[in-house]
Amino acid sequence: MNQVNEASRPGFAPDSLVLNRKLPLWYQVSQSLRASILGRPQDASTRLPTEEQLAAHYGVSVLTMRQALKELEGEGLISRHRRRGTFIEPRARRTSPVRLLGSIDTIVAQQSGERTTVLGHGRTPVPGDLAEFFPGCSEVVSYRRLRCDEGTGEPTNWAENALRPETAARLDVTDLERWPMTKVLRDVVGVHISRITDTVEARLADPATAELLQVPLLSPILHYTGVTYDEDGTVVDVARIRYRGDRFSFSVTVDAH
Repeated sequence: MNQVNEASRPGFAPDSLVLNRKLPLWYQVSQSLRASILGRPQDASTRLPTEEQLAAHYGVSVLTMRQALKELEGEGLISRHRRRGTFIEPRARRTSPVRLLGSIDTIVAQQSGERTTVLGHGRTPVPGDLAEFFPGCSEVVSYRRLRCDEGTGEPTNWAENALRPETAARLDVTDLERWPMTKVLRDVVGVHISRITDTVEARLADPATAELLQVPLLSPILHYTGVTYDEDGTVVDVARIRYRGDRFSFSVTVDAH
């Protein structure tokens, strides 16, 4: 570790987190911290704050923080060194299973950490299969984005988002090259998200998906649909993401308590 270079970098700053007491605290913290790590500026320090500092930041116990860090260490995202500290692994694999546990920060974490290219955006008639989500709307604003592994440049997934025009009018498209849509809506646009409903299913790659993800036509992919609701129960965003089947798996953890 080059101590001079590390000392000259901007400090690592984890995002804030509103805890949901119905979900495991360590899981929420690990996913929020994961999103912060994967979405950090490239010149940010790779050294994390201490366990005590992170615990105070998130408002949890040191034991909870330690469990969250253990989860990220198991993913190979961080490494911990006695008396030296905890460091982000620069070569850590930035893709992981699609894991859902009822936390918005889980969605943000899943969508973070890859190089994003905005392929296009603009108004379009409401697609027939989305009409139920946008009653009274004749048009939505569609955004198409391609995500690639930062290390290899290999395409990993591509996304289409449909937003209500009044929501899209408050969005700066350049933010979508830096952050996931969920984070932009919540933290930049200021949408008060009440819930996101998720559906993941196996499909076969259509011609557009095969070309964008560089996979054979009709090869298996994971098709994710996420419907985002604001505090009034109105749909503000419908995301459809196609993940490469050879890079992602799907798992759900059910908390029995």
